[in-house]
Amino acid sequence: MDRAEVVHNNFITRMASGDLPQRLSNVSLAESGLSTDKLVEIFESQLLSRQLDRTSRKMQARGEGFYTIGSSGHEGNAAIAAAFRVDDMAFLHYRDAAFLIQRSKLLSGQTPIWDMLLSFSASADDPISGGRHKVLGSKALFIPPQTSTIASHLPKAVGAAYSVGLSRRHRPEQLQMQTDSVVLASFGDASANHSTAQGAFNSACWSSYQNIPMPIVFVCEDNGIGISTKTPGGWIEAGFCARPGLNYVRCNGLDILDTYKAAREVEYQVRKHRKPVFLHMNCVRLYGHAGSDVQTAYMSKADVERDESNDPLLHSANILIGEGLMSAGQILDLYRSIGERVERVAIEAALRPKLTSAKQVMASIVPAKKAHFEPVVIDEAQRQKMFASDTLAMTKPQHCARLISWAISDLMLQHSNIVLAGEDIGPKGGVYNVTGKVHSRFGADRVINTLLDEQSILGLAIGLAHNGFLPIPEIQFLAYLHNAEDQLRGEAATLSFFSNGQYTNPMIIRVAGLGYQKGFGGHFHNDNSLAVLRDIPGVIIACPSNGADAVLMLRECVRLAIEEQRIIVIIEPIALYMTRDLHQPEDGLWMAKYPSPETEQRIELGQIGQHGKGTELAIVSYGNGYYLSRQAQKILQKQYQMDIRVIDLRWLAPLNEQSLLRAVAQCGHILVVDECRITGSQSEALISLFSEQCQHRPKLQRITATDSFIALGKAATVTLPSCDAIVSAALQLTETTALSSEETQQQEQNIG
Repeated sequence: MDRAEVVHNNFITRMASGDLPQRLSNVSLAESGLSTDKLVEIFESQLLSRQLDRTSRKMQARGEGFYTIGSSGHEGNAAIAAAFRVDDMAFLHYRDAAFLIQRSKLLSGQTPIWDMLLSFSASADDPISGGRHKVLGSKALFIPPQTSTIASHLPKAVGAAYSVGLSRRHRPEQLQMQTDSVVLASFGDASANHSTAQGAFNSACWSSYQNIPMPIVFVCEDNGIGISTKTPGGWIEAGFCARPGLNYVRCNGLDILDTYKAAREVEYQVRKHRKPVFLHMNCVRLYGHAGSDVQTAYMSKADVERDESNDPLLHSANILIGEGLMSAGQILDLYRSIGERVERVAIEAALRPKLTSAKQVMASIVPAKKAHFEPVVIDEAQRQKMFASDTLAMTKPQHCARLISWAISDLMLQHSNIVLAGEDIGPKGGVYNVTGKVHSRFGADRVINTLLDEQSILGLAIGLAHNGFLPIPEIQFLAYLHNAEDQLRGEAATLSFFSNGQYTNPMIIRVAGLGYQKGFGGHFHNDNSLAVLRDIPGVIIACPSNGADAVLMLRECVRLAIEEQRIIVIIEPIALYMTRDLHQPEDGLWMAKYPSPETEQRIELGQIGQHGKGTELAIVSYGNGYYLSRQAQKILQKQYQMDIRVIDLRWLAPLNEQSLLRAVAQCGHILVVDECRITGSQSEALISLFSEQCQHRPKLQRITATDSFIALGKAATVTLPSCDAIVSAALQLTETTALSSEETQQQEQNIG
């Protein structure tokens, strides 16, 4: 028989016969701090959660529902919800329906039955995801939606907790939580082993150890098994009872008096002392992992029945009967009436409209604009004081790194909610001194030197964004982004999508990347693949090739984040940070004067750059490729009289296809120069675009890096495009005859 029905029948039979389990704790009602009304209310939340689980399976059997990972056995978390405020942001485990139901009782006008059944049926009317996924979430209840099964939501929960303390010192205009709020993050015992979760625990402890406020409660719901793999007995307690900076508290999730008492004590501790607590709640998992999971394939029948005999509803019923609050008959009547009500509502929910088009599904990938962006007027006296030591330098052309540094300082002066975060970005100024002097100008609160963990860096940024800050996290090298990819792909980029645009986490992720570094590097410091970013829906990828563009694009990134709530990754080519010259030593052609904040010059999203107006050949590139193409352009023009234009993409995603097509419309040949690898590079999309949509059918060719990692030393550039390779490819594409050695020598003398 279906184990859901077994558990259902067991509850009815044991309630009717009075065969109830013994109390698991000695906590009395008075000691727990619960009122009789609140105890009954929590029990009702538990019953509703159970009946929703049963109905979700019936809906699936009828072809009306699409999610059967239930909360049965975890209903003790309703008691935890009762101990906290509605504005304590909660990042919930997917088995926490009882928590959401109980929290909904703290705010009038909530309809959890209707809402969750719409979610089960993937209805477009689902108030949290709009039919995109079954998620536990509510904007009104401060519950951002989560889909994670591996606790990848914990780093951002840590970031949100950090933001609460930060908001006391630097209050953003769009503050979402109170300055005394507490953050909750729940997860399973198996997920506690995941490296992402361990990083979150470590960063919370690392902060707490230094007395940095970290008001977070980690709620570990320990049912002893992860899908089919058992958790060793005592493993969670052994791993968390003695961590520095972390207070460990245990409760029995089968006993709501014990659970509420512990949760209430934890709530008081964390709100008062601003230190993290690990609340270890033991529970059971009923029904198996999901509807298709047959527990007896990996558990003995005796073990399955042992867990079923510990049904938390039976334990709660025993407490209510023992306190004289309800009789067994009243409990059964309530259980049945809730079940009947849920089934009636489910029939109606299944009839509600569904998403039927790609346009509808994609509507929340890019959130709606929040407000019109009005640039903040800078206090000129304050600005002059800030840049006092740089006043003279700002009148002269400078390299890219210095221009970016000044742009960041100006933006932080304009927008008090901007916070930088990254490894070594403080007094050191980062590996390349891009954030040099920024720390001394704005202090450790706004230029955060993080621990060495990219998941924690991006998690911190997401959490800051949840509370009204505009984070600009830095990933030290592009190759290091892979350590934290899921924080961007699975957490940040999906938030608007799964919340139907109700939740957003705008941010600007600065990444030093790409190849051509001189002096040191190898693969770990020269990564020339952006494929990890290109296929994430909704994420903007910017890649400036020079300092002036970098400044203007960074300002546009801030506008996009504030006004359009976007997530932007700006790839800053390392090799061009300090580059001064273009064609020959001391020509200074790759430097620029700092564009004043008052300038009307802008580089909008999708706006491409172009050098030259030639129609014989268009070279399309970005980053280092654009720099090399400009060098090749001079050679091709001078030595071969070739009529050329060089186009700088600037924005790699989304590609402004129409602008690109217009830019090459008059050109007979198009050469795409891509410093990323031939497989998965931007060149694939560009060649497809030009071959499919250019009406004049130009001749096409691309030159890319080979499918190789980057080596160290003199071999560092041999797998990458070069100026010579671009020249050769252009000659081949245009069928231009190469000059003889004598002619080449003469041309070089003329150029020199």
